[in-house]
Amino acid sequence: MNTLGKKIRLLRHQRGWSQEDVAKRLDISIPAFSKIETGITDVNLSRLDQISRLFDLSIVQLLSTSDSEEEKKHTAELSALKEKLEEREAEVIELQKKVIDLYELLHKKTLA
Repeated sequence: MNTLGKKIRLLRHQRGWSQEDVAKRLDISIPAFSKIETGITDVNLSRLDQISRLFDLSIVQLLSTSDSEEEKKHTAELSALKEKLEEREAEVIELQKKVIDLYELLHKKTLA
């Protein structure tokens, strides 16, 4: 799926519209719209204008790849998850150290 298709899909989902809803509004078939969303079909300027008006955007906004609110949210979530992962990795390392210490202690007792 190309960037434009992903953006169109995101906009469609944000409005709670199905592919059928958008296809009807654009006066095209559902498979034709699906091909736009998946990037199989290149979109001409006329269709871009039609899609941008449907979503109350300019063509430039529709084509823009700058961070949207959704992308910012996902970036923040990803950062939080990375931080949690680092904490868990540190915990695992500490537990591994304890296991090694216990093993060495047990090994010393069996040798004594």
